[in-house]
Amino acid sequence: MTKYKGLFTFIGFLLFIYGMLAIVLSLIGAKLSFLVWLDAKSALFGFVMKILMILSGVVIVYLARTDFSGEEPI
Repeated sequence: MTKYKGLFTFIGFLLFIYGMLAIVLSLIGAKLSFLVWLDAKSALFGFVMKILMILSGVVIVYLARTDFSGEEPI
């Protein structure tokens, strides 16, 4: 895991930033061109998927930056 810590952090930040940007842009009626397919099914589905992008980005960054080497096994 420590080998890819930077990569996972970067991917998590990208998910978080693109999710937040997509929600903010949807408030003014604009859309990111590569995320248009999310809103094709319905607006609610697109909103839920953007929220999931944000949450998964936060979880990925948290897990990538946490050091589990000091933890005791269960």
